[in-house]
Amino acid sequence: MADLRFDSPAPRFTDVPRPRRAEGQWAFGYREPLNKNEESKKNDDPLNVRDRILHIYSKRGFDSIDPADLRGRFRWMGLYTQRRPGIDGGRTGALEEEELDDRYFMLRVRTDGKLLSPDAVRALGQIGVDFARDTADVTDRQNIQYHWIEVENVPAIWERLDAVGLHSTEACGDSPRPFLGSPVAGVAADEIIDGSAALAEIERRFIGDKAFSNLPRKFKTALTGHPSHDVSPETNDVSFVGTVHPEHGPGFDLWVGGGLATNPMLAQKMGVWIPLDEVADAWSGVASIFRDYGYRRLRSRARLKFLVADWGIEKFREVLENEYLGRPLVSNPSPPSPVGHRDHIGVHPQKDGRFYVGIAPTVGRVSGSLLVRLADLLDQHGVTGARLTPYQKIVLIGVDGDAVEPLLADLDEIGLSARPSGWRRNAMACTGIEFCKLAIVDTKQRAADLVAELERRFPDLDALVPGGITINVNGCPNACARTQVADIGLKGQLVTHEGRQVEGFQVHLGGATGLNANFGRKLRAHKVTSAALDDYVTDVVTAYLADRKDDESFADWVARADEELLRGEARERLDQRQLEGALA
Repeated sequence: MADLRFDSPAPRFTDVPRPRRAEGQWAFGYREPLNKNEESKKNDDPLNVRDRILHIYSKRGFDSIDPADLRGRFRWMGLYTQRRPGIDGGRTGALEEEELDDRYFMLRVRTDGKLLSPDAVRALGQIGVDFARDTADVTDRQNIQYHWIEVENVPAIWERLDAVGLHSTEACGDSPRPFLGSPVAGVAADEIIDGSAALAEIERRFIGDKAFSNLPRKFKTALTGHPSHDVSPETNDVSFVGTVHPEHGPGFDLWVGGGLATNPMLAQKMGVWIPLDEVADAWSGVASIFRDYGYRRLRSRARLKFLVADWGIEKFREVLENEYLGRPLVSNPSPPSPVGHRDHIGVHPQKDGRFYVGIAPTVGRVSGSLLVRLADLLDQHGVTGARLTPYQKIVLIGVDGDAVEPLLADLDEIGLSARPSGWRRNAMACTGIEFCKLAIVDTKQRAADLVAELERRFPDLDALVPGGITINVNGCPNACARTQVADIGLKGQLVTHEGRQVEGFQVHLGGATGLNANFGRKLRAHKVTSAALDDYVTDVVTAYLADRKDDESFADWVARADEELLRGEARERLDQRQLEGALA
């Protein structure tokens, strides 16, 4: 196997055709940086910024920070400057980054599928209370995300995280971003295999390793041994998905090249069987291919999905086996895809006789004080711990049978219900214009208001549509909230209304992961203003309920529905009695 250290020459693979146009691929000798991001990483490994934060910037303050660190290398420590208040969405793309910068930071804390003890949950909450103006969000990367962080307080925050086994290293940047792990790993009664040890090994060996701190762009990892595929494996750069080999038993298939944003692609399935103790090696091989062959010339093409699309899965497997692993992988049919994805909300039996309980903060928004109260409940009811989910939810692990009902009642009291409406259960939203420098529209509050209004207008939807209807709200085209794979995906943009630009959304309808994985249907020239969103969603859902056939899913209905129904024109098309019957 080739020497894959960061500072060694990249391997040259003769069986891979040399590109006609230089893409900045290290494997072909293109080491000279082709854009300012690559130049910054070459000038100084981003991981080195940790010491400068600890010993210089936290002592001298915001004005002492080198701009190359502030808007570049800080990301490898999970830190982004947040959006300066008062800048509307129309100026997001028009201003330079330094004009958008506030003097405060967003901080992401990675959990990597870990089971968080009550002490860890309390520490996360207290950080929010003490250093982040009581903010804390659960993200769809299983992070806790804070706002209003001052650089002077970062060392103290890191100390508190270290004390409970957490950190923010490479939570952002062109690096191995936080891992997604099954929220019910090790406890679910129907689990195929527990992959927790593999995620821990990848973190131990490779996070903070300079061999992988200069990737072409972000690199997202997911792993699950649960048959519901509860980590959205189709949308990650590399995913390990539980499978069973007829002779070797449980292991993992390998999927590569998933990603969303403006050029969405679903991961390609390799159809292999990898044992638990070889997952970390396989991860290293995939990450190394990305590092050495990934396109570095244009940031817009610097994701692994473009390389996989160009090579094809067979070539990718060949290079992985021959040049990185040094051995063939065992072939095995990819596991069947489930219908939909389990979010683990509600009460479920564990294989040890206890229970796990999934709870639903609305669009991931919690607070530091709320996490502290949650930690108190975990201690009070003898709960083992908690995991965050890839759907902005929380799963409580290890609840005794006689503690379930008292716990549920106390969770309802603090607004973290394990019995939420389908609307609340199935909604996600990114950070939005409140704090994000890339956003164009408000998302968190707008999504929460939409959920509340839909609960009022469709109080019985759970009985009519048992699986519910997913709504994902994003503030820009980057799809952090996975808009393209939601039943109703809303991508923020400015919309012209009555001669002026207002906040609005491009609509994606009928997206899905799982058995019928696909990207949502976009309607030509169709936009919805934020102010009209409640009525638009109401009209589309009403049309679905009136026009569907038997138990037809929302996604299946969207695939065949007339465009005028999808544009929210149901009341002009359907008889009023049909509409009333659908809602009865």
